Amino acid sequence: MVWLLQASRLSRTNLPRVILGVCGGIAAYKSVELLRLLTRAGHEVSVVPTLNALRFVGQPTFEALSGKSIKANLWDGGADVTHVAEGIGADLIVIAPATADFMARATHGLASDLLSNILLTATCPVVLAPAMHTQMWEHPATRANVESLRNRGYIVLEPDTGPLTGTDSGKGRLPAPQEIFDALQAQFHANTGALAARHIVISAGGTQEDWDPVRYIGNRSSGKQGVALARAALAAGARVTLVVGHMDIDPPAGAEVIQTKSSAEMHKALTGLMDGQPDGVIMAAAVADFRPAQQSAAKIKKADTYQNLELEPTIDILTDICRQRVLGTKPIIIGFAAETSGIREDLIALGSAKLAAKGADAIVVNNVSNGEIFGSENTEVLLIEVDQTVAPILGSKLNVGHAVVHRLAQLLDQVDSMSRKIKI
Repeated sequence: MVWLLQASRLSRTNLPRVILGVCGGIAAYKSVELLRLLTRAGHEVSVVPTLNALRFVGQPTFEALSGKSIKANLWDGGADVTHVAEGIGADLIVIAPATADFMARATHGLASDLLSNILLTATCPVVLAPAMHTQMWEHPATRANVESLRNRGYIVLEPDTGPLTGTDSGKGRLPAPQEIFDALQAQFHANTGALAARHIVISAGGTQEDWDPVRYIGNRSSGKQGVALARAALAAGARVTLVVGHMDIDPPAGAEVIQTKSSAEMHKALTGLMDGQPDGVIMAAAVADFRPAQQSAAKIKKADTYQNLELEPTIDILTDICRQRVLGTKPIIIGFAAETSGIREDLIALGSAKLAAKGADAIVVNNVSNGEIFGSENTEVLLIEVDQTVAPILGSKLNVGHAVVHRLAQLLDQVDSMSRKIKI
């Protein structure tokens, strides 16, 4: 799931209207979870199953989860001209699962059922999530159809590799509903261009503070959340500079990357970028709070006399860059804070106190107790703003990235609007 509906400051008006097409394959049961993800994110979803799809998932299930009656037959709703009205009114069409037969018909513009008719009338982006046996996916006819559809502008996702029906296993498995949902979120934000012509600086990964030439003080940060934020910002049209420490993941293509190691190096890089007046800064890096007061020039041996490790505080990068601008003006600065309390009220109190002390526009707080968040694909955070608005965001780290980037775009628009009023 992405940001929740009760998170008013993050909930969008006029969310993209989605048509969820479901073809007749065993993977149709996964479309139920995809529907749940879309509706819980606030999208209006019209489900258009083929008649064969209803052999696998019953019509009442789709109606209960979408809150709308289902039309599956081309001859249903003739007075409403459904096949035209639905196609023209959609902001995005996703077909999951998309069978080999349906993709073949779509390639040649055949319109033998309601779903294929809607596809011919649509002008919005179309995402196909194929599901079939490996031999069908690898057949030259299917490969040619996929290439043709992609050349036409359709987004055809790659199927997963894994168990299929019976004892078969191989490539052709429908991607997990969360993966499909992530792809749709990227498409939503890529289409909005919410950060077009904006320069966004993002920090990611963890710093390493040397003790001797082979040892350092570090943390468990993988860099996944920072990379997810960078991917979301790129999808929204931004020019992204990614300042990274140690990461277990490659940076996304399209981002300018500045490699750092210690907190001092990261501080120098970020303060230098502030001189270029970026539009927004997201501090997602896990920066060490302390470093060894003295660094040994040689490796400390076990046989050496035991020495206590004396620590000294590192510079607070977030506080320092916030001091370089006036609160509420560009760059909009969003910080991240990792806490170990599992109690929501405690996280809000800790985050609010840290937000006030740092001087940022917003802060993202997550519970990292037991080390469960580090390196994982999913997370749950609270976005706290200076007016004490608290928005829970949960799901994959990419979903969190899209939600935070979306809110950053809104805050930047507000600053620009206020600036124009002052000038007038």
